[in-house]
Amino acid sequence: MTAVSDLDTELASAQRARRFGAWYIAEHQFRAMKAYGWTILMTGVGSPTLYLLGIGLGLATFLDQPIADGANGPVSYLLFVAPALLATAGVTVAQDEFTFVVMAGFKWRRIFWGMNASPVEPGQIASGLILAVFFRMIFTTTAYYLLMVAFGAVGDPWGAAWMPLVGVLGGMAFGLPLMSYAATLTEDKGQFALVGRFIFTPMFLFSGTFFPLTTLPVWLQWIGWISPLWHASEIGRSLSYGLPPGSWPVGWHYAVLVAYTVVGWILAHRIFRRRLR
Repeated sequence: MTAVSDLDTELASAQRARRFGAWYIAEHQFRAMKAYGWTILMTGVGSPTLYLLGIGLGLATFLDQPIADGANGPVSYLLFVAPALLATAGVTVAQDEFTFVVMAGFKWRRIFWGMNASPVEPGQIASGLILAVFFRMIFTTTAYYLLMVAFGAVGDPWGAAWMPLVGVLGGMAFGLPLMSYAATLTEDKGQFALVGRFIFTPMFLFSGTFFPLTTLPVWLQWIGWISPLWHASEIGRSLSYGLPPGSWPVGWHYAVLVAYTVVGWILAHRIFRRRLR
């Protein structure tokens, strides 16, 4: 009877793992994040405070005329740049969590292999990691948004209340393709440093973060057109104060971000399954 009871318990445990495996992986990632919990807290709250202070009480005071327009005319520099900073926060979380964390799971700590030896499937491992990062992004972008409201950096606080989710969508649109790439790597040869230097930094500087994209030469504007950061920033601005006439339709911005996210999700799951099987 004891053996039968133990077998039933093991089968029930395996069934729960099959059903809720992604959430178990997410729980593991949350516990791992405790090791750098203060970093998450400080980057989630400290960074936006410093940026908004530096721009709202610093740089903006040196601008004697508006540099951007909204649906109803010129807007302040603080209103213009704040949605882009929120979107950047989501993208930064993606760069933190979808690079070395993925490589560590496959190569250094090899914990993905241990997870794969359980009833949890490779696709659930990928989904669990994505879920954990999603909730970290929600924390970061929500903290950013609340500080934006406190600093008066949102034109319509109630209408823009779901801006944190737009920041998450922008982060996932950048992060899931990056996660797919990280999952293909078997050796660390400085690839992530190159991503930061030649992809993230140009994207941050030339995606209309600090000035309208149309002020750039046409031969540089394409960086913004393909950048998840620009599309997320423009959606945030549309929610905050409305985009000026002649801007891209907001639906196109959503379409680009969703396309990046869906393609990244599919590739990440396929690569995880291929490597772990």
